[in-house]
Amino acid sequence: MASAAAVLSGARPWNQEFSHADRERWVCIYPLYINSKKTLAEGRRVPLTKGVDNPLYSEIRDVCAAAGLTLGVENKVHPREMDSRDTKSRGRIRVQLKNEDGSPVNDKFPTRQSILLYLGETIPKLKGRQQQASSAAQAGQQSGGAASASSGGGKKKKGKRN
Repeated sequence: MASAAAVLSGARPWNQEFSHADRERWVCIYPLYINSKKTLAEGRRVPLTKGVDNPLYSEIRDVCAAAGLTLGVENKVHPREMDSRDTKSRGRIRVQLKNEDGSPVNDKFPTRQSILLYLGETIPKLKGRQQQASSAAQAGQQSGGAASASSGGGKKKKGKRN
């Protein structure tokens, strides 16, 4: 049964003869690895200050593709994700880190950690992230201004109790 699952997903059974260029040897990146809302025990692999709030696999894919990395997307969920049916936590990105001879594909990314840190600093700069942040800030200002204007300036008096 396990071999049937491996055939359906496109993965081959592990073999020591696989070279670094084979897809099975590529580095796996889950959104959980750079999620600043998760703890280290829950699976985060970067420092809290270098993480991103709830990253999506599509953002990771876009940043890796823009950096010129060879990648593949798989519909997988990290085992530590609480709700495996949640589509926001789905997605695994495989990135080719090394050539067949073991040398890095891109000198800018010699290790898995270097890719994760690059993702942590680049994803917040994406246009979609910046638009979400600015629209949330504007909505907060509008609702905050309306609340302060309608409050009438002080504590409400409850009346005299007998």
